[in-house]
Amino acid sequence: MNLRQNETKRIIHAPAKLNLFLEVSARRGDGFHELETLMVPIRLFDSVTLEPTPSAGKGSGDICFRLVVCDRAQAPGGDVPTGGDNLVVRALDLLRRRSGCPLGAKVELVKRIPAAAGLGGGSSDAAAALELANRAWGIHCPHGELARLAAELGSDVPFFLSHGAAICHGRGEIVERLPSVAPFHVVIVKSPATLATRDVYERLDALPPVKPAQSGAGSKRRLAALTRALRQGNLFGLDRWIGNRLQAAADALSPWIGRVRGEFAALDFLGHQLTGSGTGYFGVCRHAQHARRLASILKTRQLGLVYVTRSCG
Repeated sequence: MNLRQNETKRIIHAPAKLNLFLEVSARRGDGFHELETLMVPIRLFDSVTLEPTPSAGKGSGDICFRLVVCDRAQAPGGDVPTGGDNLVVRALDLLRRRSGCPLGAKVELVKRIPAAAGLGGGSSDAAAALELANRAWGIHCPHGELARLAAELGSDVPFFLSHGAAICHGRGEIVERLPSVAPFHVVIVKSPATLATRDVYERLDALPPVKPAQSGAGSKRRLAALTRALRQGNLFGLDRWIGNRLQAAADALSPWIGRVRGEFAALDFLGHQLTGSGTGYFGVCRHAQHARRLASILKTRQLGLVYVTRSCG
């Protein structure tokens, strides 16, 4: 995240993410699934600006936060709430209550990351809000405590509190940062279709179990090979190592997934798949010119919004 400050206002450019690898195990006792995922931030950013304000008081009906949203993502089906359902407001409220801070905040959120795409825009915005308020309110909460608050908000939120790629475990909240990885270029398509994360996981539970060679030790070998390739910057053969266990479930729920997969497969991407629970679908390219060429082709197929970008450290 890129933090800037101008007098009392602070701004963070909050990145999207891609899941290059996502393995899902059995449902846990708390209702979540055990995950192992490799995520990388990409150069597609929301902007979160925060200005501290005096609080209206301590009553439960007080208005402590004002959120203004400018949605530039232009993605159908991804309406952004501005009230208590917005993850930014929930993050600020949680930090305020836990810290005992008496202040409120005016927040401006510029959305460029399409919602309901598996790109983590809401989670990234929430992490940005935590970091901004922690500094603007003078709380100076240690990173570890901030990460614990982030995990209460959502499984992906802790990932966005630091820079760079990471392997995440548990339900996603245990973050193991990777050493710097070589940047790579991607094309992303976001269709008008939307999928609820809960529906995708429920459909996954109904699918037949995967073969042992595709999980367990085999999965860990693929993840290790993918990690080495990213660190070395050698992505030829990437299609053998990436994977998303949720893709089959999403495919069963939306015919669009199969259509876009077929379009990507007909082109010379190094590898391609769904990110998160969808419906964003991405392909990794050899270089920037390669990405622009493939994006131009995909834009003629009327699949949805097409983005050309690259990973960031």
